[in-house]
Amino acid sequence: MQKLVPFFKCFSTSSASRNKTECRSGTIVEKFPVFSYNELKAATQQFRPSNNIGKGHIGSVYKGWLRDGSVVAVKVLSVEFESMRGEREFISEIAALCDIRHENLVGLRGCCVDGAKRLLVYDYMPNNSLAKTFLGEEKNRIKFRWKLRKEISIGVAKGLAYLHEEIKPHIVHRDIKPRNILLDENFKPKVGDFGLSKLFRDSNISHLSTGVAGTLGYIAPEYALSGHLTRKSDVYSFGVLLMEIVTGCRAIGFDLQFGEQFLVHKVWEMYKANNLLEMVDKVLEGDFPEEEALVFLKIGLLCVQETTRLRPNMSSVVKMLMNNEIDINGEEEISRPGVIANLKDVKLGHNNNNNVSSSAISPSNASSMSPQPR
Repeated sequence: MQKLVPFFKCFSTSSASRNKTECRSGTIVEKFPVFSYNELKAATQQFRPSNNIGKGHIGSVYKGWLRDGSVVAVKVLSVEFESMRGEREFISEIAALCDIRHENLVGLRGCCVDGAKRLLVYDYMPNNSLAKTFLGEEKNRIKFRWKLRKEISIGVAKGLAYLHEEIKPHIVHRDIKPRNILLDENFKPKVGDFGLSKLFRDSNISHLSTGVAGTLGYIAPEYALSGHLTRKSDVYSFGVLLMEIVTGCRAIGFDLQFGEQFLVHKVWEMYKANNLLEMVDKVLEGDFPEEEALVFLKIGLLCVQETTRLRPNMSSVVKMLMNNEIDINGEEEISRPGVIANLKDVKLGHNNNNNVSSSAISPSNASSMSPQPR
């Protein structure tokens, strides 16, 4: 890809012809769509509230219609996120990510930089996210029969394996959860927001020291405690997601008698009691292959093991899911899971890149798995 040069503001050609983007400096950037703010404002009908299809801690997403008739999702990044990247760094990262294509990744179509404003343009996913379409009331989950749950699980695993192992530099997502798993018109899963993650610039680097970002219930304990980010951190989050897909339960539930209940703990306790089948979503009414469901839950437990090195990589997870078998020599080798159950367990306020902002993994964010308002 042609190297980007510094510029102050770009304006794009029409949506229908976007092979070249001309900057005020006169530079032509090949195959990199940079939208104007006014174009995206018009596409979303002035960011009309009725076009808002999602909101998270990094920004709001609007449905939009470009001039060529295509439907897109426009993410308006929050002020807090905007301040994290300068214009040059932001454009360079997005330019590199625009070429990343996989059937289980949401397509990133371009961006907009207008002063302090930062916007991203994605392919539109008609069936929204797993958080909105799957989790929640039984009437939502009942539409997801076992075959579809299996396909979604494998699809997400394939998308992550591609990010972790097939592209250079490797990408660690950092925030795998139902809200970031989008569904197209055929309910094919697409991993979203990977473009906002940190890239491994050197394949020999095993981890990144970074401010911790994530959601309580999904965040790997070693990442929360140390700030050391590895691909195994994503594996942990995928394990929690896999358990949610099989059980229909949220990562963190609430019981009037016992208070907050972590799904990872519940599945582990049922596994030790040799009663794992009881965790499969009751809305399936027994209409699922029992051995396959058990294998999926055990794979989830393999992914969330407290000892990082014991977790499989994502390509191994894909093989296990597709072959319906777990890659261990004996079930006793599944060790206990790790969980960050309380913010007190996380070291806050240090100036050594190991800090975690209280807004990054808070109980309020933990509740973000619930369906979002339309």
